[in-house]
Amino acid sequence: MSDQVASAPQSTPVSDGPRPRALGAVNWLGLWTLYKKEVRRFLKVSFQTVLAPVATTLLYMIVFSLAIGSRRGDVMGVDFTAFVAPGLIMLGMLNNSFANSSSSLIVAKVQGNTVDFLMPPLSAAELAAAFIGGAVTRGVIVGTATALAVAPFVDITISHLWALLYFGLSAAAMMAMIGLIAGLWAEKFDHLAVITNFIIMPLAFLSGTFYSVEILPEPFYSISHVNPVFFLIDGFRFGFIGSHDSHLLIGGLVIAAINAALLAASYLLLRSGWRLKS
Repeated sequence: MSDQVASAPQSTPVSDGPRPRALGAVNWLGLWTLYKKEVRRFLKVSFQTVLAPVATTLLYMIVFSLAIGSRRGDVMGVDFTAFVAPGLIMLGMLNNSFANSSSSLIVAKVQGNTVDFLMPPLSAAELAAAFIGGAVTRGVIVGTATALAVAPFVDITISHLWALLYFGLSAAAMMAMIGLIAGLWAEKFDHLAVITNFIIMPLAFLSGTFYSVEILPEPFYSISHVNPVFFLIDGFRFGFIGSHDSHLLIGGLVIAAINAALLAASYLLLRSGWRLKS
């Protein structure tokens, strides 16, 4: 009789529970989710965030076209309305990029919802990218919608696409990062109103939006050339009409340096949790 060896029962591996998701160097899923949340937040109230700025710009254009344009004459070789239109488009981009990132953070702080983006495994760089990206998207959408809306009033042509893209995106990014820093600093909406009314708007309106800085006497002519918004509007206008008041290379380098400093500040503040975790 042959010996039969009973086979040992196979052991079932013990499960240690759900394993954490391998995120890699960048949490692309979390970054994309927060970015989509930022975009959907302003698109949900698009009448306020997109259409209202466009309507305001149209009112400006109607006034300039009917009341001033016919008497003002050419500016920098183009009709006055063609000169002022790029400045108005840029003005909408600046205001809305700032408003998106700043309001997103201050609303989260006031409502106690900062945990929604602090708890997920998102680094400071990923948080900055999502908030800045959402604000830049709003600025670009408002700028594009504004350009389409003023087109019936102005003969809009693109002379230099690279200038349009560089200075337009740089402007939206700059105000997005300033808005992010302002949103971290502010403790209530009144603080953001102070920055908007006493810093952002004066810089925008005193930067050649409605006039050429060449007509300014000293010392205002020199002062205008240390205003970063002047370089943004002048470079952006150059993309449309092909004329400029500033040195484009110097302006481009100044804007790049400012944006690099703002990006570093945004990252360091988010990493420290300044006024978010305390």
